[in-house]
Amino acid sequence: MFTNAEDVKKFALENDIKMIDFRMVDINGRWHHLTIPVERFSEDTMTAGIGFDGSNYGFAPVEKSDMVFIPDLKSAEIDPFCEIKTLAMIGDVRVIGKDANTPFNQEPRNVTKRAEEYMKETGVADTFLLGPEFEFYVFDEAGYENKPQVSSFHVDGAEAFWNSGDYESKGFQTPHQGGYHIAPPQDIQYDYRSRVTMEMQKQGIEVRYHHHEVGGPGQMEIEVEFDSMTNMADKTMLAKYIIKNEAVKEGKTATFMPKPLYGEAGSGMHVHMLMFKDGKPVFYDENGYSGLSQTAMYFIGGVLRHVAAICAFSNPSTNSYKRLLPGFEAPVTVGFATANRSSVIRIPAYAKAPDKKRFELRNPDATCNPYYCYAAILMAGLDGIKNKIDPVADGNGPYDFNLFDLSEQDKKKIKGLPKSLGSALKALEKDHEFLMEGGVFPKELIDLWIKNKREDLKMHVAMPTPMEYQMYYDL
Repeated sequence: MFTNAEDVKKFALENDIKMIDFRMVDINGRWHHLTIPVERFSEDTMTAGIGFDGSNYGFAPVEKSDMVFIPDLKSAEIDPFCEIKTLAMIGDVRVIGKDANTPFNQEPRNVTKRAEEYMKETGVADTFLLGPEFEFYVFDEAGYENKPQVSSFHVDGAEAFWNSGDYESKGFQTPHQGGYHIAPPQDIQYDYRSRVTMEMQKQGIEVRYHHHEVGGPGQMEIEVEFDSMTNMADKTMLAKYIIKNEAVKEGKTATFMPKPLYGEAGSGMHVHMLMFKDGKPVFYDENGYSGLSQTAMYFIGGVLRHVAAICAFSNPSTNSYKRLLPGFEAPVTVGFATANRSSVIRIPAYAKAPDKKRFELRNPDATCNPYYCYAAILMAGLDGIKNKIDPVADGNGPYDFNLFDLSEQDKKKIKGLPKSLGSALKALEKDHEFLMEGGVFPKELIDLWIKNKREDLKMHVAMPTPMEYQMYYDL
């Protein structure tokens, strides 16, 4: 859209834009931003960048925290949620050196860029395409409280089954676990999703479809078309921003928490993936299992061998493991299969064309930092290809049967996903060399990630919960 600062200023003048907003992602995957008047934007902004304190983003110690943000003009879009007309853009983070500013190797966007470069260096592929499915809940209200004397949360929504006895109800609540593809009048958020979809498409995120998901009290899904890894990580951040801000604009609230409600379906972020080299599909072979090439099978083998360590990035919250439980269509075992939604890697049976042949990883959720999550998946797959890891020889499938209905004896024969964040962090501690290949994930970042997430665990373990009061107060 723009090639230089003058293009930006010309566009701003023609469209009455007053502010330029710069968005940066912190270590956990939250956007931060700073804003300048449009008159302050210049070529110097593009070369020298905007200085900021990296220690507040979770990366750098205070004594080495000076960093600069360099805008990526390709990402510039008008922010629809600002009262003052604003042009927003993301970009890259660099550290200040003696001679020149260099990319900061722990910054999320720089990690995905390096992973894509490493992929090309291996010669395996030149393009890694991803297509996530965004699952989330929309409520009318949500609140929470954590104090020494009070620990509670509450959510509510007009379509929730628990409101069927409300005297102001119209009688069209969605049944418990009965929301999959449900139609209006129960699907009261249909127009909201359409408005979100239109805004996503305006900002370059092509949407395949949207629908109500299984969770009765307002679970939604929006699935998007494929894009290259760094671009898709950018779009993941933008999609979450649009979904949440459109909800607020309409007096609602949206959450990507994997398990906001006990006993209801959890929200994942299934990631579909495929590779190309010189425009030709890498994952296709009409004679292979389910139409997959040997390279694709090795990629699957690498992901499954390293999946426990990947979970530390793809499922990085304590709440993530309240979703990865039997009985709610979330994967709990390590394996692959065709058309099997109980398997952690599913090969869609309907994707038969060579340029559509792919598979999906079903354990990730949207509490992840998408840059780290997507890069970790790619690095595991590349390790599988490099070391010819056969998922069948590893005992990871194919499992062409319902893994949710296994006997207790059969369950013991199949490896399981981590059951807690602590288990995932232990796996990453033991298994991270594959992430460091090609200088993609610095060891300092892995160590810092583990340290930070263990701090999350400390808070989680130390806090009494209302359920513990219910279970133990009278003993």
